Amino acid sequence: MEIGLVGLLRAAWIAGILPIVIASLPYSRLGLFHGLVLEFAKRGKIMQSSPYHKFTVPQRFFSHFYMMAVVWTTLLLLTTWIYAYRTASLVPEPYFYSSISSYLAGGSNIFPFHKLHLISSEHRCSIWLSVFLLLLMEVQVLRRLLETMYVFNYNPSARMHIFGYLTGLYFYVAAPLSLCCTCAPEMFKFGTNEITQFIVKGKDTMQAIEFDWYDFVNPLLKLGWCQWVGATIFFWGWIHQLRCHAILGSLREHGRGIDEYVIPYGDWFEIVSSPHYLAEIIIYAGMVVASGGADLTIWFLFAFVVLFLVHSGKSSICSGRNTQVVSS
Repeated sequence: MEIGLVGLLRAAWIAGILPIVIASLPYSRLGLFHGLVLEFAKRGKIMQSSPYHKFTVPQRFFSHFYMMAVVWTTLLLLTTWIYAYRTASLVPEPYFYSSISSYLAGGSNIFPFHKLHLISSEHRCSIWLSVFLLLLMEVQVLRRLLETMYVFNYNPSARMHIFGYLTGLYFYVAAPLSLCCTCAPEMFKFGTNEITQFIVKGKDTMQAIEFDWYDFVNPLLKLGWCQWVGATIFFWGWIHQLRCHAILGSLREHGRGIDEYVIPYGDWFEIVSSPHYLAEIIIYAGMVVASGGADLTIWFLFAFVVLFLVHSGKSSICSGRNTQVVSS
């Protein structure tokens, strides 16, 4: 099952990457295909005169991405965190084995039954690494949801291509899942078993879950330097994207015309044309570093983000609507 999930995610990322790569090739015969991909990649305003206007949705539907992302990422984070706590606690080995002996001899059940399954130290670390990566993703999607609600004032006439909308929905399902795909199958099995036991045995016969908050958080503090370097890179991009989005969101708060093109100033707008895209790339680069760089699925996720945002930035420059674009 694990191979199936990982393989499916990788195939899906490749399927998203290939059209962008093909559209970037300098062949005249690909002009029509290039135009289609460029129109699809637009994250800003599609004009009423566009031939693709009937295949569009309001740009304010960006909020749908982040509403779903927050719900889905939170569900994955909580499930993975509880699974890690119940099955992969970093327990000293002698104490762990003595607890198993005590349990088999009829002693008190100090640990939940799930902890009796021996899990290698490397696999335990990979489970807690998934929790760490999902925490970063949660920070990102929560901020993006708040920005769509309180920072951006979307032009009522602004539209985005329906395939761009569907891609955004897919992205925020697949991206969090890619960050925990190595343990997702067993984690889903764990959750299913817990639900089944609850249904069969009932609430009164279920073992109470008692959280030791130190054990619940302490394993995250024991992760390696890669994770903390990656988190530093992540928050560097995160902070600059926050500032750039605040600048973009403020452009219409000072009496400017609804369709007036205004050049934004401040932060990374002084050095690049689409700094919010650059910051987004840095955010996901931080996740790659935090993952240790050993998971090919996360590399495919990063490659898709880079190619899609570079292509979107190119379409924004071509359309001259850089101030009306919101990153993914």
